[in-house]
Amino acid sequence: MSDHLTTAELLSSLGTVFQVFDERTQDSGHVLYGVQTPGGERLFVKTAGAAHPSPGGTTFAARVAALRRTATVQLEVPHPALIPVQRVHEGADGIAVIQPWFPGDLLRAPAGRRNHPQEAHARFRALPLPEILASLGNIIDLHVLLARHGWVAGDFYDGCLMYDFAAREIRFMDLECYRRGPSRNEVGRLPGSTRFMAPEEFTRGALIDGRTTVFNLGRMLSIFTDRHALPGGLAALIAQATAPDPAARIQSPADLRMRWRDVVG
Repeated sequence: MSDHLTTAELLSSLGTVFQVFDERTQDSGHVLYGVQTPGGERLFVKTAGAAHPSPGGTTFAARVAALRRTATVQLEVPHPALIPVQRVHEGADGIAVIQPWFPGDLLRAPAGRRNHPQEAHARFRALPLPEILASLGNIIDLHVLLARHGWVAGDFYDGCLMYDFAAREIRFMDLECYRRGPSRNEVGRLPGSTRFMAPEEFTRGALIDGRTTVFNLGRMLSIFTDRHALPGGLAALIAQATAPDPAARIQSPADLRMRWRDVVG
């Protein structure tokens, strides 16, 4: 949908802003708003933010293109772990993707607060292992479906994940840096969190493909199960998923899920 409304006017037309996610929670340059409509419905409204480059150096034009891409992916690949897109607004000062509100907590925490008991990151890691594995299994399932449609992960990190502790439901939020098909790393260090990134995401000329996604998923499993004693099969799966050499890794998200089901059930 395209019209003359600015982002501020769009937000005002939708209702009342009750929450803002900006550079205080992530450095992408995107700004997300929680909006409550007059009828009581709550919405996510994701925008490309201000016209200047993000703290990470991403231009406004690149952020607009990324939002269009994430809307394309989510409309093409419906999955329970994704928040559905209601509509895309092309306005006077940029783009906004409008989605239903998800009442969860972002699982990212600043480095110095990852073990603080009030942070969602620490609370999620402290859950019973079966609950953690059930949620992370949903994220693996999502990436099997994404891979089936040709999408390769990019900028995968804990800031992509939200968890509703009451409903025990997880959602995956950020697909802006996902790319269709294998590609070559043309810049060296790609966007992302070092804790989740595969070696090829730091190496100019390296191939970025489904094995990169497997590494990202393996790091997710490692980080969020670190407070638990793992069965040997799961520890071995994580080790193979995060092998530095892509040739030594589990070779695709589908293979990872097959191994996962053998170990976890």
